[in-house]
Amino acid sequence: MSLRSSHNRKAGRPKPDNVPSSEDIARDVRRMKHEQKPAHNYRALSLEMHGMICAKCAREFDEKNKRELTVHHIDGNDANNPADGSNWENLCIHCHEDAHSRGM
Repeated sequence: MSLRSSHNRKAGRPKPDNVPSSEDIARDVRRMKHEQKPAHNYRALSLEMHGMICAKCAREFDEKNKRELTVHHIDGNDANNPADGSNWENLCIHCHEDAHSRGM
């Protein structure tokens, strides 16, 4: 006899009525991820808010070299992307590397 048999259930313990299948859960997770506001555009937002200049060395960037300008998350949490940009600072690749090599 299986341990999961209904005969082994404790008296008074209700059976779950609607247990979602793994497919239902996966579908719901995909739907929720799709509905989330994309965080991947924080770079464009930061460049627009803070300008194309390194916050540390003040080097200025243009369209040709803006790939060398990165967005540094001040608190170290790259999932923390407030709409006001308060956790971002634009750093050139050299200053960004320096910030992380010093342990922020």
